[in-house]
Amino acid sequence: MRYRLLVLLWLITDLLLFVGSYALAYFLRVGFILSSDFPFHQFFYAACVTAPVWLVVLATTRTFALTRSQATVRNGAYIGYTALVGVALFTLVYYFRFETFFSRMLLGMAFVLSASVVWLWHIAYAAMMRRLLRRDPPAFPTLIVGVTRESKRLIEKLNAGKHPLKPVAVLDGRGTSETEIDGVPVRGKLNKLEDILEQEHITHLIQCSDLEQSLNLLSACRQRGCTYLLLPSVLGIVERDERVDTLEGQPVTIVSPKEGWWTWFFR
Repeated sequence: MRYRLLVLLWLITDLLLFVGSYALAYFLRVGFILSSDFPFHQFFYAACVTAPVWLVVLATTRTFALTRSQATVRNGAYIGYTALVGVALFTLVYYFRFETFFSRMLLGMAFVLSASVVWLWHIAYAAMMRRLLRRDPPAFPTLIVGVTRESKRLIEKLNAGKHPLKPVAVLDGRGTSETEIDGVPVRGKLNKLEDILEQEHITHLIQCSDLEQSLNLLSACRQRGCTYLLLPSVLGIVERDERVDTLEGQPVTIVSPKEGWWTWFFR
């Protein structure tokens, strides 16, 4: 419920920021007056009509996904793309509703403001949301399976980045002498799996080793309604440039050879 309320607030604030960015662009271009030659109410009407469609386009880029980092260049490019779509939609709405064109400079300012303001807000809001989601009891208590270098590095990154997926317990198939990893208790072997899933109200399970236990872990997640995640290192993939894609609808994991920077746009 906490996560849903925060996402709903995020969507509402994005709508307000989009409309506000266009209103600010209007006043910066026209001046802080209500011009009779270029009525503000018509401009505001077109921005309000465009905003929900723009938000749908933004959502299709998975910008609001739980695992998405808002500060990456790729995410900024997605937001810039949707801002450009927003300008195009706004132009169409204004033209077909009022049958007149207006300043191209204003459109450029609206694009820059909507893209930059929304991206900065996403970075700030995501940071705040992560802290709220990690407060006890965490919204997404996560179980780590396997004590390896990869799992230790993952736990450290999740905690350092205040990720919404908060590790609350670690299990290892073969047992380990370690009692905790970066403050996360090691609770024993996989024979305690069912108890940990129930006691800690686990929502996500990340498998970091014990490949032979994959089917058992996946089955337990399905029974409990948990999300199952698998580190590529469990399969021996250590290149760190792997990605999940589809071939005719069939999910596959892809590890591409080292290529030029231009391939970033086609991945």
